[in-house]
Amino acid sequence: MIPRHSFSSRIPCVIALVLLIVPGCAQDSYQQRADIIKTHVGDFYDHLKANRVSAAVHENEQIEVMADQMAQTVLKRGQKQGITQVEQEFALMKTARETAAQNWIALGQYFTIREQPEKARASYQRVIETYTDETERVYREQAVRALNDLEMVSESAPGVIP
Repeated sequence: MIPRHSFSSRIPCVIALVLLIVPGCAQDSYQQRADIIKTHVGDFYDHLKANRVSAAVHENEQIEVMADQMAQTVLKRGQKQGITQVEQEFALMKTARETAAQNWIALGQYFTIREQPEKARASYQRVIETYTDETERVYREQAVRALNDLEMVSESAPGVIP
């Protein structure tokens, strides 16, 4: 069984990751987007703690939307602007994607704790299918391990016939 505090223990890590990028940012729009991501992360975990799953999912989807928008910005600005700004934009986009992947895994843990294995499977499967970049392999592997653990727990549950 996954400890109840495991999804909430990621909040400081995610926020710290975002904060590592923010100090080097000179532009207000970059700082604003970083702050928005931090707000969505905090809201995501607040909603989970309060059992407002739909609201938590919405917050995480907003992080994914921001990451997609930043990816488009990186592509457009790559040829027009200096390398430093593009690198900053790329770093924030990467942070947003990693944060969203971690949140989907946390959501799977949330559902596992609440004994909702189908919803947990769907959350883990989303990570596997959505985060396909090589740099996101660690999240796919974590989701696969979580799926395997979920199967192990489900198979040993009373009343389940193998």
